[in-house]
Amino acid sequence: MGDCHFLEGNLRARERVEYAKDLLDEVGLGGERIEMYHIGASDAPLWVEKVAELTERIRSLGPNPLNGTRGQEEPGMNTGDE
Repeated sequence: MGDCHFLEGNLRARERVEYAKDLLDEVGLGGERIEMYHIGASDAPLWVEKVAELTERIRSLGPNPLNGTRGQEEPGMNTGDE
C-alpha cells in the first residue's frame, strides 16, 4: 500500500493509527473511535461518505466513558485550599 506521494507515509500512518487504537482500548475509550481511510485527493464524494460513516459510529458509541471522572478530585487529594 505504499502509494502515498510522500513515499511510505501512509504505511507509517497506518501503524500509528493501529497503535492509537490499541492505546484507546487499553484506557477504556475504545479503539473503534479512530479510523484511517485511504482516499485520493480527487475523491471528495468518498471522503464525505467516510466522514459521515465515522461520525455516525462515534455517535452510536456515545460520550467519552472516562469523561465522568474528569475534573473530579479523588478523596484525600490536597487542593491547596486549606
